[in-house]
Amino acid sequence: MSGLCREVITLQLGHYSNFVGTHWWNLQDASLSYDADVSPGEMQSDVVFREGQTLGGHVTYTPRLIAMDLKGSLQTLRQEGSLYETSKEPSTFTWEGNIVMHEESPPTKNTFLQDLDKLDKGQILAEPNFDPGSQPQCSGALNVETVNGRLERVQKNYRLEGSVRVWSDFLRIHLHPRTISVIHQYNHDGEAHRLEAFGQGEALLQGSVLEDLEDRLHFFVEECDYLQGFQVLCDLADGFSGLGSKVTEMLQDSYSGRGILTWGLAPISHPNSTPMKDLYHQINYALGTVHLANHSSFFCPLTLRGGLGRRPTPHTAFPHLTYNPSLWYHSSSVLALALDALTVPYRLRHNSIPMWQVADALAVSGRKVVAAYGAVPFPMMHGSSLPDALSASSDAPPWKPLSACLELGDGRCYGQLVTLKGMEGQHLVSALAPGTQPPTPLHSLYKGEDVLASYIRSLYPASPLALQLVSSPSKLTPPFPQIFSQFLDTQGFLYGQPPSGSSVPVVSSVSTLTSLQSSPALGPWLSELQQGASTLDIRRTAPSFLSQGPEMADYQESLEQLRILAKQYRDDSGGVTRSSSEEEDDDD
Repeated sequence: MSGLCREVITLQLGHYSNFVGTHWWNLQDASLSYDADVSPGEMQSDVVFREGQTLGGHVTYTPRLIAMDLKGSLQTLRQEGSLYETSKEPSTFTWEGNIVMHEESPPTKNTFLQDLDKLDKGQILAEPNFDPGSQPQCSGALNVETVNGRLERVQKNYRLEGSVRVWSDFLRIHLHPRTISVIHQYNHDGEAHRLEAFGQGEALLQGSVLEDLEDRLHFFVEECDYLQGFQVLCDLADGFSGLGSKVTEMLQDSYSGRGILTWGLAPISHPNSTPMKDLYHQINYALGTVHLANHSSFFCPLTLRGGLGRRPTPHTAFPHLTYNPSLWYHSSSVLALALDALTVPYRLRHNSIPMWQVADALAVSGRKVVAAYGAVPFPMMHGSSLPDALSASSDAPPWKPLSACLELGDGRCYGQLVTLKGMEGQHLVSALAPGTQPPTPLHSLYKGEDVLASYIRSLYPASPLALQLVSSPSKLTPPFPQIFSQFLDTQGFLYGQPPSGSSVPVVSSVSTLTSLQSSPALGPWLSELQQGASTLDIRRTAPSFLSQGPEMADYQESLEQLRILAKQYRDDSGGVTRSSSEEEDDDD
């Protein structure tokens, strides 16, 4: 797995970000292959994974990752992991006074984690001839191919909807001991000592938390040969938005010239929410957006909410998904599938686009907020061609908002990056018989890239465009939730009609079409976010928010920066619908 590549370090800041990140890493793990006889795939796994060695000399392959969360958020997962544990007995106590023992039952593991434990313990016992030094440790055992096959035999389809409490409940890979950073000042569960406000998060990045983060960063950075940058997944709704703003500021100061691509995560709903908590969320959204954008190469919110206001429209629905919007386990899996495609350009083995070039193409003239859209899965009939699938969406693209930002529909973008992932085994060009009249211009083209580019330019005729077409799909392995329509086959393509019988095929891979856009549509979206926070009398409705920072003057300055940022997306060449706050700006 070694070789020259442009490495990326991932940071996951907050509980929902770790939900999305866990699904994302499971997807990356599912695509790994250690078979020397198989040619390397399109994706360069060394970009995000690192190779190491245990104390016993066994080769490991773990994410180049720092994951931050609160006390009580790990449940059954050990913070230091189990890859590098030793067989040493714990030290003997020499205290001569009275000792009172308090015994607490450990959290119960679900069936998936129990099976992984069996694989960890049974792999060596059941296969004494297997050389543990010949292959990296991954997926909870020594051999990823063996693990995937065994999981199918143990339990082909896990139903974890009732047992997932935290993100580690469906984590299928081992993590490096330096990956997990627990913030002990705040609790994950309960009402006391919650990380709820932007200022609380800002204040955290000092003292022991800062030292701990810098130590972990230095470890991962120093072993990189060609570090291209950082991908940051950060919760927007709570105090992690403030922590993330300080983390990205530190990265910007310490690693100048590296790409910092920040994805701001927000779940559709929060359990046990209250009107006051919703108020905090709205303020955190606004402050997090402007500060994370300031300190990143670009900032992209990722959410299936209908909006980031207190009364959003209904959540994003996809024609061929049946996910439960109230389950973080479900909604995070959809975002992870989209993120698997959105991050393709800087993870390719050949013809990759480095992070800084991705940012330069999209964050034009200081417009560092971009919006994401996705067709999850890409609607394509089994056995049909790419021109057939795209021609069925000739009036409007098949994707849905992934950033709570609706397109204006006028075909204008300042920059756009489109990725189609998963056309393996499908016809990229028309399969018409020779001499047949092409039904559309797309059917007359001879390269898949030309088909996709022609389709996108028909919808956005004057917009700068970069695109990637990748054949390998997103491979789904247990315990990815089966949230797919009965009209999908095992490869995620559409049947003409659902299969007969009561059994529904288990979808093992899907194709995805995504778009990253910098467009005038972000102007009204940012204005609405700014106006929602500005109309609040925060000193009367949420005085405790200010008591934990920031100062009132800093708060007002941040909202003014957000207003100016929104104006940068205004396009006065005609036809753009403006919000009322933008029209008031003209009067100013």
